[in-house]
Amino acid sequence: MINDYQDFIGRVKKLTRINLQLYKEAQMKRRLTSLYEKKGYRNFGEYFQYISSDSNGLNEFLDRMTINVSEFYRNGKRWDVLDQKILPRLIQKNDRLKVWSAACSTGEEPYTLAMVLAKHMPLSKVSILATDLDEEVLARAKMGVYHERSLNELPVDMKRKFFEKNGDYYKVNSEIMKAVTFKKHNLLADSFENNFDLIVCRNVLIYFTEDAKDMLYVKFSNALKTDGIFFVGSTEQIFSATQYNLETEDTFFYRKR
Repeated sequence: MINDYQDFIGRVKKLTRINLQLYKEAQMKRRLTSLYEKKGYRNFGEYFQYISSDSNGLNEFLDRMTINVSEFYRNGKRWDVLDQKILPRLIQKNDRLKVWSAACSTGEEPYTLAMVLAKHMPLSKVSILATDLDEEVLARAKMGVYHERSLNELPVDMKRKFFEKNGDYYKVNSEIMKAVTFKKHNLLADSFENNFDLIVCRNVLIYFTEDAKDMLYVKFSNALKTDGIFFVGSTEQIFSATQYNLETEDTFFYRKR
């Protein structure tokens, strides 16, 4: 079975440019085994034949692999720190901001960024890039329509100001949607843009091996301007930030030196 999975990793890399070797093996293997068994396949070999010949199967594989769990203003206290402490300092030094929401899933995070930024400056002075590996979730993000449960943590004033309600669903208003540019991007394989004032990558790095994390911290640091901020998830503290030319600005916020 181990050889079967290793063979699957090699084939997936050729098919999609995704290197599963860089994801924690036990977690990924368990997740994908559960998926192929539900589909009625007996091993990774059979499952690969399916995803390589059926676009729906491939999209389902990508969806399972990329862990698309998201909501607006997730872990609200961290967003409060961004709003009240981090952004005022960034804006003091820059009259325009270049922002990246990496591994943005279905769009809740970059839209939250736009809403918080709108409190501080005109969105015409902000560029927000939102990227993900999965084209299906990017298509959903571009629609900007969410079930009410996705907004549970969002402050009420923001909910009223930035959404139009339709039954149990809410649509992000056009001002916020225009501020975000969505693009397909593979964190582990593609090059990064640079000169970002703020990069947000939350609740994704926990799925990668230590070697992959190390590589990504270097790439994220290089993509930031001096004094730019890297905002990570609430289980993703960087314990050796200085080796990536970063220093702690606040809990889960790191500043490029």
